[in-house]
Formats: sequence, structure tokens, C-alpha cells
Amino acid sequence: MPLPQLKKQHMILIGGVVLLFVALMALNAYVQQQRTTTEESLKKKYKEAKANQTPVLVAKKDIGRGQAINPDDLKAEVIPNKFVQPQAVTSVTRIAGMVTTASIAKGEQVTLSKLSQQRAGGDLAAVTPAGKRALTIALDDVAAFDGMIKAGNYVDVIAIIPVPMQLAGGKSTIQMTTVPMFQNILVLAVGQDIGGYETAGRTIKKVERAKGLILVTLALGPQEANIVTFVLEQGSKIRIVLRSPTDARVEPTQLVTWDSLFQYIIPREPKPKDEPPPPPPQQVVEVYRGTNREQVPIPK
Repeated sequence: MPLPQLKKQHMILIGGVVLLFVALMALNAYVQQQRTTTEESLKKKYKEAKANQTPVLVAKKDIGRGQAINPDDLKAEVIPNKFVQPQAVTSVTRIAGMVTTASIAKGEQVTLSKLSQQRAGGDLAAVTPAGKRALTIALDDVAAFDGMIKAGNYVDVIAIIPVPMQLAGGKSTIQMTTVPMFQNILVLAVGQDIGGYETAGRTIKKVERAKGLILVTLALGPQEANIVTFVLEQGSKIRIVLRSPTDARVEPTQLVTWDSLFQYIIPREPKPKDEPPPPPPQQVVEVYRGTNREQVPIPK
């Protein structure tokens, strides 16, 4: 075979290999693009489906009326929002130990309408969850919701603490600061009796009302109990905020001082961005070319 014809065949072969390689690269890019598009579409559908569904607790077996709720008798199921029953329970820790006021069939959603806020057990120790400590704090009528708060409710705990501050010139002052301490805290008891703590549904004694105080007992962790005790010993005030029985979320909160209060009410306008200073004028030199005069910039 003549050499020119052989070279021509080699060039055709090389060109074919190059075209094949380009085609494979283009095919791979197309496959990757389709895969990315499919993954994004699936993620979007998953987010939409997740937003339209809620995990709720259902009974794993028939639970009769008057029985204490056992976490082992429940399981979580994800159900479309339109099928979620009113007051459906989403947190097993919220209802553990509560007593049913009506029977719950196997597979039925557990709702607060079929549960009693009073938990099983005859005394304060019996209703204190494992790992928690019962701590009693004295609140005035306003802070205790005028006696409407009941055992079995959940609250957030807030402290109003006098914080010493150093001012300019060496002077010192006290600034009251609202500190969000704990969220989603169980109320074990409201009121006090000689023989023990009262439970939900009983009347608070008139002697407590006369003092202007209502005793509220909370279920706190060991360190939480220590913190509350320390705060109270410093002369600080404690406030509780009542929560919805179906809301167990813990949300981030911040300290509140006079500065943060005014900033929240009257947000500060963002400072205008400083414009960059104009560049310095560039130096030029005049150059004469015959009768023509030109200004040539001097490079920096």
C-alpha cells in the first residue's frame, strides 16, 4: 500500500477515535445532567411530601379506658395532614403515664381528648419521671395564670436576673435581664397540702391565696434544678410560660435587655455603605509631535 494512502487511513482512524471520544464525553455530560435533574426533582417531591405529612402516635394494641399509657404500646406513623385527627399526639414523652378516659383501638391515633392530664400514681414521687427532679417554686397569681395552670401542663421557664454592669467613669449599675432558661418543662403539681402535693382537678387552699403565692412543682433535670435554685437564691424572679399540649418544639431564644428591647421594637437602620474614595488623578506629560500636542499618561 502506498505510504500516502496509509497515512490517509491513519488520519481517518485517528479522527474516528477523536469523534468517538467527543461523543462519549457529550453522552456522559448528558447522563450527568439528567441524573442531576432527576435527583433535584426527587428532592423537591420529597420535601413537598414531607411538608404535607405529620408523624403521629397510634396504638399498637387495644388500650382500655382507665389504663396508664405505656410507650411500648404506641408507635409512630407518618400520616397526610388531612387525615391527622384534632389534638393528635406527636411526642410519647408528653403522655407517658397519663390515664385514658376512653378506650383506644389498635391502629387508632392517640389524641389528647382521650387522655387525662392527671397521671398514674398516688403521690409526687410516683408522677416524677425517671431522671427528673421535683422542684417547687412560689409564684404570684399573675405568674401562675391565676390558678388556671394544672398538673400535666408544659411550660417554659424564664428568669428575671439583676445583672451588675460597669459604666464609663468606673460607675456601676444594675440592669434587669430576662433570661430564657428551659423549654418544654412538665408541671408535676400545683398547690400544697399538709399530707403532700395536690394533683390536677383539686382546689388550691385559701391559705395559699391569702399569702398571694401559688406553689408550682416542676420536673427538672438535676443540673436544671441546681440552676433554678441558684437563681432564686440570688433574689431573682422566675416566670413560667404556658405551652400548647401539642407543641413540643424547642426554639432558639435570646436574652432581653433594654437595648435588645428597643432594637426589636425600633430596628436600627442599616448603615450606608461607605463609597470608595475616587482614584487619584493620573499624571500626564505633554508631548509635541510636529504641530500636534498630545497628553500621554505616565504609567504608575
